[in-house]
Amino acid sequence: MIGRQWREAWRFLAFTMVVGFQAVAALVAMIGCVAMVVTLPLLPHVVRFARRLAAGERDRVGRFLATTIPPPPEGTSAGVAEVATNPHDRRDAQWLAFQGTVGLVAGSVAIASPAGLVQNLFIAAFWPFIPDAATTVDTPVESWAGAGVAVLIGVVYGLLGVFFVRPLARWWARTSAARLAPPKRTLTERLAEVTATRAAALEAHGAELRRIERNLHDGTQNRLVAVVMHLGMVERALTRNPAAALPMVATAQKAATDALAELREVVRAIYPPVLVDRGLTGAVASLVGHCAIPCTLDEHPIPRLPAAVEAAAYFVVAEGLTNAVKHSGADRITVGLRTENGALVVEITDNGHGGADQAHGSGLLGIRGRVAAFDGTTTIDSPPGGPTVLRVDIPAGP
Repeated sequence: MIGRQWREAWRFLAFTMVVGFQAVAALVAMIGCVAMVVTLPLLPHVVRFARRLAAGERDRVGRFLATTIPPPPEGTSAGVAEVATNPHDRRDAQWLAFQGTVGLVAGSVAIASPAGLVQNLFIAAFWPFIPDAATTVDTPVESWAGAGVAVLIGVVYGLLGVFFVRPLARWWARTSAARLAPPKRTLTERLAEVTATRAAALEAHGAELRRIERNLHDGTQNRLVAVVMHLGMVERALTRNPAAALPMVATAQKAATDALAELREVVRAIYPPVLVDRGLTGAVASLVGHCAIPCTLDEHPIPRLPAAVEAAAYFVVAEGLTNAVKHSGADRITVGLRTENGALVVEITDNGHGGADQAHGSGLLGIRGRVAAFDGTTTIDSPPGGPTVLRVDIPAGP
């Protein structure tokens, strides 16, 4: 598993270097088109190439991170004026400069690590037959002691690849994804999102009310009607045959007990009583303790929060643990609870196989919808091979 993840990270970084050279070529072509006035009409063609390059990198980085990087709105780039006034084309140009500098350096680590290892070991073994033999750091190899130094340098290159390629690949992927994603939303887009979120929250609230009404009508109400009917039968039996009333009383008592149990289930689905009795930390600790997979709670001091926020966090943890148990293949789960910058942060981490389906997983969609109603955010980091980290930020202020 670790070897496969390392190979994927190495291939990702190695191809990053290839994309970096392409970015440099596109950026030089852009500068040349602008600097040489006669070639200015070629600028839209270069911009379209840059767009295709950025689109391909969005797809590649998205696959590596097991997520989807949204593309910017499509533009025609039909003329120089459109290119000059399109903010997304300017953002792509900035990405080209970043990819052609930092991306090349990041990719060179993946290439230099095995190359440096092989080259130094080769020099250490065959230095007597190589005139003016030297290591990759320009240390002369003129004796077997020098060959030993070459071996040590090669080992350093190898360790550099083993310990730095994977974290460097993850860092570069996240950084590149942030630069490839569209810029921050405008106020109009944000208002549209808030409107849609509020509409979804109202729809979810209406669906919840309908569910509660259906449970009360179809379950609890029927049981209470049965209690009333049995008590009526008891009343008639007491006036005609008192001996026959006792079994009817037992039946009525059982029906009342069933109605009370069902009513408790309905109330528990609205707001778990454990939140009232033990607070959010205690309620989550109860979920962690009953999880089918070994689970630990990483808790920090949390003040009492609004009831709606605590209920949302409780149901997020419950749904997150259920998803991990069903789909992750993990043998260890960690749940984190803390507050950051006025928001309640819930993190659920499992060491499973990763690759969570963020687009079609009903549990994850339910979590997103519940959190969005509070104007919160849900992020899922689930690369192939794991681990999977589900993070939820719920504003906890008034």
